[in-house]
Parts: sequence; structure tokens; C-alpha cells
Amino acid sequence: MKKYISTAALAITLSLTACDSLVSNLNDDLNNPTDAPAELMFTGIELAAASVHEGYNSLLSSIWSGYYFGYDRQWADFHVYNVAGSYFDGMWSSSYYGIHRNARLLLAKIEPQGVKVLAGMTKVLMAHNMGTMTSLYGDIPFSQAAQLEEFPNAKYDTQTEVYAGVQKLLDEAIKDLETGVGVPRAGTDVLLGGDPKKWIEVAYTLKARFYTDTKEYPLAAAAAAKGVSKATNSMYMPHGAIQGQNQNFIYNFLAVSRIGDGAAVTKANAPCHLLKLIDPTLTTTYRGNAKTDETARFNFYYLRQGVNVPNRVEPNTQKRATQVGFMSVDAAFPLVTFQENKLTQAEMALRAGSFADALAYLNEYRAFMNTGGGYINSVTAANFSYKYLPYAEADFVKGGMENTDGIAQNDALMREILEERYVAFYCQTIGWNDERRNRTSPTGIKLTPNAGDKLPMRFIYSQNEINGNPLSPKPVPGVFDAMAIYK
Repeated sequence: MKKYISTAALAITLSLTACDSLVSNLNDDLNNPTDAPAELMFTGIELAAASVHEGYNSLLSSIWSGYYFGYDRQWADFHVYNVAGSYFDGMWSSSYYGIHRNARLLLAKIEPQGVKVLAGMTKVLMAHNMGTMTSLYGDIPFSQAAQLEEFPNAKYDTQTEVYAGVQKLLDEAIKDLETGVGVPRAGTDVLLGGDPKKWIEVAYTLKARFYTDTKEYPLAAAAAAKGVSKATNSMYMPHGAIQGQNQNFIYNFLAVSRIGDGAAVTKANAPCHLLKLIDPTLTTTYRGNAKTDETARFNFYYLRQGVNVPNRVEPNTQKRATQVGFMSVDAAFPLVTFQENKLTQAEMALRAGSFADALAYLNEYRAFMNTGGGYINSVTAANFSYKYLPYAEADFVKGGMENTDGIAQNDALMREILEERYVAFYCQTIGWNDERRNRTSPTGIKLTPNAGDKLPMRFIYSQNEINGNPLSPKPVPGVFDAMAIYK
């Protein structure tokens, strides 16, 4: 693992030497060898995915989602939506160089040889990457990216076109994986151990995720029915404790390189939105009830006594004898999980008009959580209380436990499902996707802007990309400009 992480980091670093468009000159890097062994290339792509899905994309979207605050230095500026294109250069490099470019090189190497399973796994990683990119940035280069000889300047596909292309890529991946031909050697796949069946389920959950983004809800339901079926089939990014090589990315940022830049409360001690929901001491906003105890999850996500500033609640980066944090040094990071899939099934069932099915899916999820599963680390769960008992229909009728304000029964259940998704997707970009998707819905999460009277809608384009690609959008959209899927 240490060797692969170092190799991947070197490859990405060498890729960053290019000065032109990040997505047009993807094959023009003589410093980055393209004839490495296929299985080593694949492992490098997997490890690059860590920087995309749990790196700065996660950090910034978490601040804009109300999971914690940007507290100090430039992160205090990011907190109030003051960002520049240069900040996004590294994120684009990780996506287009670390994953997309190298994945295309790998496919060119293995597809002519009929190595189907490895090709399918590679396509899932590509789809996950590009689906995440378009959800954050909107229109992006996709169909022409990483094809320098034919397209020296990659065009921008519309967000709708990218999502459609990602779905097609996932369909291709599933067909490849179903053949069972070309399973990589043991040790190649650090995410799912090279198991084609697990990769197929992950592909379907990703299809459901992206259909949910685009509000194609019946298609999302159909995909989720074939998605991650049990917790052991979930995809997590593994980590270790070696600084600069395999540590959890968020830990490295908040506890090593930028100590004190993130907090769950403001300087005036006002809590972030998620803290309001799961901190049992905040009784007026706490979501717990006779059937729900969030004490363990609160202590998994946060430290009541921060390690950087006394008496400040902070994101939990610690690994203690009785309390191990979500972002502790070697904590695995959730990429595609059983929890996501089950909550998607619950939401889609209710959108299709079945209260009973939606409640059943939600209770399946809660039963899993009540075993100490999900995001509750086993150490933390053993030392702090938790409870997720099944809800009944009566809990959602007017005046019921989950409907004290007397809204429609279906709306009360939808509010609970969307709130649970928000809590469960802590520090993942899909939490922000959900918030934006349901921002105008009465049952969606209601955030208060960190500054001004508007919430951000998107990340902005990389400055290197704007400077290097004449086909980049003009004028350049700002953080408050709407995206196609959220209009």
C-alpha cells in the first residue's frame, strides 16, 4: 500500500508540470510514463480517487453544507464564499490527470486484450469521478477530454450531456464486469478486493446517485434495487498512519497541515447546522427522540473539547481509547455505501407514492444503524449511547413523534429521510448535492448563508483551465450562478 501511494503521488505530481489546459493536453506529458504495468496503473487511479472524493472537494463542500466552518486563514474566506479559480487548479488536476487521463491510457492498454473485469472497474472509477465533477462544476469537458491528438482543446459538454455519458459509461462497466473475464491479481484493487459482484453493485448505486442528482427518480429507484445490498459490499478508501503517504486526507488537512482551520462552531460559539441536529445538549434543535439517540454519532463526528482551541467543538480527527473519529488518522473514507443505497431506496419509494415501502426501507437502514454500523466506529459505539428503533406510521401523522408541527404525513416522512441523508453523508460531496437539489423544497435541509443572503450553487472553474483552454465558458460562472439540474 505504501509503495502504491508513493507511486501514485509521484505520477500525479509529474502530471502537474503541464501549463496548458488541464483537460486538452492530457496526453502531452513526457515526464509521466504511460507503459507501466496495467495493474499498478489501476491501483494508482484508485489512490488518485482519494484526493478527488475526500480531498479539497470534500473540505469545501462540507463548509458550504453546514458540516463545519472555515475558521481561520484563507478558509475563513472560503467560509464566506470568497474563492478564486486558482484554488480549484489542484482539484481539476486530480480529476483530469490523476484519474481520467490515466484511466483512458489504461483502457487503451487492456481493452484490446479482452481484460474485461479490470476495464469495468476502471470505467466505474471514471464515472464516479466525472459524475462528481459535473455535480460540482456544471458543464465540463467530458467527451473530448484526454484525446489531445484529435481534440487539442476539449469542448465543454453540457451538464445534462455529461450525466448521460456517465450513465452510459456505467452501463458499459456493468457489462464488462458481468463477463467475469480479466479479474486482476490479488492486491491490485485496494477498494473491493477485485470482486466483480461488489463492483457491479457499486456501479448500480452510482447510477442511482446520478439519476437522483438529475431528478430522474424512477430510474434511480430501478438502479438502487440492484445497488449495494449489504454493508460488506460498500466501497471505502482505506488509510494508514504514515504521514505524507497513506493518512486519511481530511485528518492530514485539519490535524497536520492546517491545524485550526476548521471548527464546528463560530468564534462567537454558534454551532454549524449539523451540530444543531445531532448534539444532544442543543435541546431546541436536537433531532433525537424516544427512538433516536445520536450521542455516539455526535462523538464520532465531533470533539466537544477541541484539541486546537480550548472549549471549541471541532471535527473529530482523534483516535482515542474510547473515542475514534470519522476523520482519524487511518479512518477509511466512505465512497459508495450500503447506507447511501438504502436511503436512496427510501426516498425513491416515497416519491413513487408508497409510504409503506419508504418507511420499510428507512427502518432497514435504522436497524443497521442500531447494530452500531454505519458511520459509528465500533470503539465509539461501545463507549457512547446510540439508538435507532424502527419508526411506525403513527410517528408521522399530525402530532406524531416526527410531525409535531402538523404537516402532511408524506411530507413528514420525506423530511426525516432527507434529514437522515444529510446527517449520514457527513463530509461527502453528495451531502451538498442533496442540499442543493432540495433547496426549494419545504422538506429539504434549510441552511442559513454564512454571509449575505444567498447560498452557493457551484464550484468555479480552475484558473489554469480558463487560461489554457479557449473553449472554456465565457463569461465564467460564479459561485451563485445556477446549474442546469438545480434550476
